[in-house]
Amino acid sequence: MTPARFTECLLHIRWTPINLASALQCDLSWVEALEAGNAEVPAGLASWLETLAQAHEALPPPTTYRGKHSE
Repeated sequence: MTPARFTECLLHIRWTPINLASALQCDLSWVEALEAGNAEVPAGLASWLETLAQAHEALPPPTTYRGKHSE
């Protein structure tokens, strides 16, 4: 997985590197290294991120609730 695709997957999932580090319970610095291309994304992590990104691409949030506020 390229650093660009790694970042794109996070965007589709709506996660920041901090969110991913929290989900994986790992160091943020490692996630930042993956994002910058200074470390290789492990195959298992790449596969998981691709699956999540594809699910989010296929099932975007409903637009029905845009602009909704409490009454």
